Amino acid sequence: MSQDQEISQGPDKKDSAGKTGSRRAVSLIIAFLCIALALFVFVFVQRLLMPKYQRGVIEGSFTEEYYKEKVPHDVIFYGDCDVYENYSPIELYEKYGISSYIRGNSEQYMWQTYYMLKDTLRTETPKVVVISVHGLQSGTKPKEAYNRMTLDGMAWTPDKVNAIRESMTEGETFLSYVFPILRYHDRWSELTSSDWQHVFAKNITSHNGYYMRCDIMPQGDFPPAIPLMDYSFDDKSMEYLAKCVDLCKERGIGVVLVHAPIVYPTWYDEWDEQVKDFAAQHDVTYFNYIEHIDDIGLDMSRDTYDAGLHLNIYGAEKLSDYIGQWLCANYDLRDMRQDDKVSAVYQEKIRFYEAMRDDQLSEIEQYGQLVNYGANAIE
Repeated sequence: MSQDQEISQGPDKKDSAGKTGSRRAVSLIIAFLCIALALFVFVFVQRLLMPKYQRGVIEGSFTEEYYKEKVPHDVIFYGDCDVYENYSPIELYEKYGISSYIRGNSEQYMWQTYYMLKDTLRTETPKVVVISVHGLQSGTKPKEAYNRMTLDGMAWTPDKVNAIRESMTEGETFLSYVFPILRYHDRWSELTSSDWQHVFAKNITSHNGYYMRCDIMPQGDFPPAIPLMDYSFDDKSMEYLAKCVDLCKERGIGVVLVHAPIVYPTWYDEWDEQVKDFAAQHDVTYFNYIEHIDDIGLDMSRDTYDAGLHLNIYGAEKLSDYIGQWLCANYDLRDMRQDDKVSAVYQEKIRFYEAMRDDQLSEIEQYGQLVNYGANAIE
């Protein structure tokens, strides 16, 4: 082959190699885009099918709302409806300058309280932790629906992993928590406009974890208490309550155990004695607010929205005033009203609180009941 022939073929080989390389690059880009699109579609469909909890049963939004907080908290509450329906953090701030949050959920089990507490301590250290003991009675029969409302919204950390493992009921799988689409794949027929609207962004539904209700339904007559065969709390719940107390003491955090001033469902004297004994053994404070209804100033003909099962905003603000005064007298809590940055955030929270209160009152005046709030609100 002549030199001229070799020279003439050289560029062709380079061009061929270049075209092959270009085709490979294009193929890689297309493959990457296809994978990215598939992942986006998967994430989108999964988030679309997951319940949004924006109206009606909003309690499923409470866990994830905590992660949007922009201020520190000196007091954090844990537990079930015994805390998130009966204490108002906005009232605590306005009256006493206490920055607080309620990390509560429907039927929050004590082991969930423990891992929720550990999750909190990853980012902040409150001065006081308030734990409702009402959930001690729920430990023996956990329910999957409540697990989901509590755990789906938790940030992925070892604490969430452990909380899931401790909470799973028979028939649940860990993988369905990692990929919730495995649990909610059949929700297509239940989708509403809210599901599409809140695929990636959800509205705040609570007030620092407080579930507001402004309607009034006076407390009625309750059926007599049914005697139990065994009044003992289950060992697992008591074990995790002790772990909560020990963890707080390790961090120098004060612990207050509480039961809201709600007499039904029955809080048995035998249960109360067990908690009093536990509090004495672990050197923590326990308040059964049923014994302080008059001191709090509660009028259960107007301070409850569901015939005495939970407090409404009027009762919650009274109870918050009562515990707020005690907290300030017994702990060195900061008056966050004096902190300009914190105060600016709370002014927005107060406006949101007042706007929802006024909106609920307007609905009650117009319709005689709540329409867009409460468990019966249509999603």
